[in-house]
Amino acid sequence: MSWREGDEIPVLIAGGGLVGLSAAMFLAQHGIASLAVERMTGVSPLPRAGHFHLRTIELFRAAGIEDKVRAQSEREFLPDGAIVAMDTLAGRKLADIIPSLNVGVEALSPCRRMFIGQPGLEPILRERAEEAGARILWGHEIIGLAQDTDGVTVTARDVATGAERMLRAKFMIAADGGRSTVRQLLGIPLDGRGVFSNSVTIYFTADLWPQVGGKPLSVIYVNNPTCSGFFRMEKHCQSGFFGINLVGDPKTNPDAVNAAADTSEARMIELVRAGAGVADLKVKIDGIARWRATSDVARRFSEGRIFLVGDSAHLMPPNGGFGGNTGIHDAHNLAWKLAAVLKGLATPALLHSYDAERRPISKFTVEQAYSRYVTRTAAYLGATDYDPVVDDFNIELGFLYGSPSPHDDPRTTRGRPGSRAPHLWVERNGTRISTLDLFGKSFVVMTGPDGAAWHEAARGLPVGVETISERGFAESYGIGTSGASFVRPDGFVAWRSTAPPADSRAALADALRAALMKV
Repeated sequence: MSWREGDEIPVLIAGGGLVGLSAAMFLAQHGIASLAVERMTGVSPLPRAGHFHLRTIELFRAAGIEDKVRAQSEREFLPDGAIVAMDTLAGRKLADIIPSLNVGVEALSPCRRMFIGQPGLEPILRERAEEAGARILWGHEIIGLAQDTDGVTVTARDVATGAERMLRAKFMIAADGGRSTVRQLLGIPLDGRGVFSNSVTIYFTADLWPQVGGKPLSVIYVNNPTCSGFFRMEKHCQSGFFGINLVGDPKTNPDAVNAAADTSEARMIELVRAGAGVADLKVKIDGIARWRATSDVARRFSEGRIFLVGDSAHLMPPNGGFGGNTGIHDAHNLAWKLAAVLKGLATPALLHSYDAERRPISKFTVEQAYSRYVTRTAAYLGATDYDPVVDDFNIELGFLYGSPSPHDDPRTTRGRPGSRAPHLWVERNGTRISTLDLFGKSFVVMTGPDGAAWHEAARGLPVGVETISERGFAESYGIGTSGASFVRPDGFVAWRSTAPPADSRAALADALRAALMKV
């Protein structure tokens, strides 16, 4: 499945960052080679800390990197902690937002939420993708593309030398960020609120152990007359970042929403001190990233053989940490579908379901990020155009495909079609595993202890069959003990039956054709 220079690439990925590398890794799981074209010459240089949600860690688990990611996370950050609001790090608490990062996760997932910086995570993703055949073309940017009925032709330019090369691929994934060149070349507009704050993230070194060391805190929102934003500190509280959305009071100063107006070192130090509440704090500025707070979604997520994922498809405030996670979920949804088409198991019609499934979820998630921005950081807006804040579990695990509502409580979905198949601990060959560990590469029929008929029904079909005898399985999956749940390679339920129908084989074959959009 490896790709060589001059070959037609099965999938070309624009962007070799967090989402692009994840896409390469997920494709590799299905035996599909890819080439990622990345403008930079290495991983993200800034120690951006990502809040990775349960569903994302479940996908890392399926890819075989959960343990490595957890070990790196524990080297960098405390594993759990609260999310709170304070006037300064040295001051008083204003609100408790989330009491602890992993409260209640055990009932829903075999995984735990965690923080890890992109410089620590991206090499893990790259190693896993490359060992399975993916390749990365560093130091190149895409400057042109054209597609026809058989594939996509891309012009890539060496950033250092200006030399151009032509690349040919069957399909293309655009994971090239919020200012996506690919999206612009395709002429796909963004719909939403546009920019409502010009923000800045300050990466710094400073000893803040006296203020927050040893305290179980994950994210600390700060709101005071000088600035508003959020801190995330590494494990030993000697370095971290401060994301600032406002400087001053926007009611009296209209320029307050332009936190990036002055990014001089002196000003950055002043703002870190103001957020910390320590006037003489010794601060070293390690880096600055300017960014725009916006909540926009691309009008469509695909154009022919080209697909938008991550920030190229949707832009949202960082509140809640949904941006990178949503992009990773985009890539996972798309990877198995591209693999099925490239292997001839499905027609290209299956790829139309990517936009149909992911764009409604993205719109919902963008709105939830905006709601958190308003309620946690920007109450001054007096905004009334935001949705009620829903439980994080609904966003992380409860999103629904093909449903009038884009989400529900994952504790109550009980394996209904369109939902993520539930987690349940089971025993296999003396080892305790999650039902989620049974998914990832192919369709799986999950049946109860009285479901022998489904084994015969699946004979000759490209599906696996798993009999689950553990108590609670039938209830958690919404089927009887002789029923079946038909789960897609991405772990979402495609179809279910409470009991074997008169012709189980025909029913299962029909469900497979429908899931592959062959009907």
